[in-house]
Amino acid sequence: MSKMSTDVREAPPPRRHVLNGATMGTRYSAIFFAPGDIDENLAPALFAAVDAVDRQMSNWKPHSGLSRLNSAPLGEWVHLPRELMTVLSASLRIGRMSNGAFDIGVGDLVNAWGFGPQGREINGAKILRTGGALRKSAADALEIDESANRVRKHAPASLDLCGIAKGFGVDEMARCLDRFNITSYLVGIDGEMRARGLKPGDIPWSVAIERPDRDKRDVMGVMALEDASIATSGDYRHWADIEGDTVSHTMDPVNAGPVRNPVASVTVLAQTCMEADALATALMVLGEKKGPEFARAHCLDALFVIRSGNSLSEIGLGKFGADA
Repeated sequence: MSKMSTDVREAPPPRRHVLNGATMGTRYSAIFFAPGDIDENLAPALFAAVDAVDRQMSNWKPHSGLSRLNSAPLGEWVHLPRELMTVLSASLRIGRMSNGAFDIGVGDLVNAWGFGPQGREINGAKILRTGGALRKSAADALEIDESANRVRKHAPASLDLCGIAKGFGVDEMARCLDRFNITSYLVGIDGEMRARGLKPGDIPWSVAIERPDRDKRDVMGVMALEDASIATSGDYRHWADIEGDTVSHTMDPVNAGPVRNPVASVTVLAQTCMEADALATALMVLGEKKGPEFARAHCLDALFVIRSGNSLSEIGLGKFGADA
């Protein structure tokens, strides 16, 4: 009787792969582990995922879905891609949740203060026009029909998705890797990151938290990440100096101008990067007192860095707390 072979081939060990490229005025990156060579379709699929977000949600692109909605007449239904509808719906939900601290209807403020597509010059006349009691939030101005993928405006609104679109782009990268059956990865756009699984050896992914320094890049701490997302909003990367006064690119919808509080940065952990991105912006706007109160009330994992002159102090909640 012949002898049967019982040899079992061992699966090849996972290899580290890196894919990256340009998007949204910055860079995207994907670090992941997979056995052997990767599917040749993965790199173009990953780029297509982030490029679709940029083409749909950028107010720097005149033909994007967002730009079409911004320029549409009042009362006219505008049909939009499903992904953009998802982000608009989440934006309004988080806007209501934060009592308006997160509001995508600040595009006119962003432009007036020189942070938008209309140029870096600050427009004093526009600043005066963008304030006032007649200003409506995006939640009040928009009507969303999710079943038909359409939106219409009932009041003038200039929408800006800079506080949420990158986070959604990171989630789209994660979904792309999931479709290719990759289960160990760290994807990111700028400071917004999302991790799935562990690295070989059951090691969590490590994400650096940047020190909010306007003059140099330095690491303030490191967060271990597994099956979670992280995003940071701060006053130290995009800002302007106006006659000695530092002005942040983050807009306060209530005061109709740049955020003016001592919060230098807020980092948030959440399941999706879209939520982490928007919540970090909301907490930044809420400030050093209302921000932590809101985070505690909603059981958020958040790290506030408070600036006082040349000194920085921290308020850590949830997984960022002293007992975490």
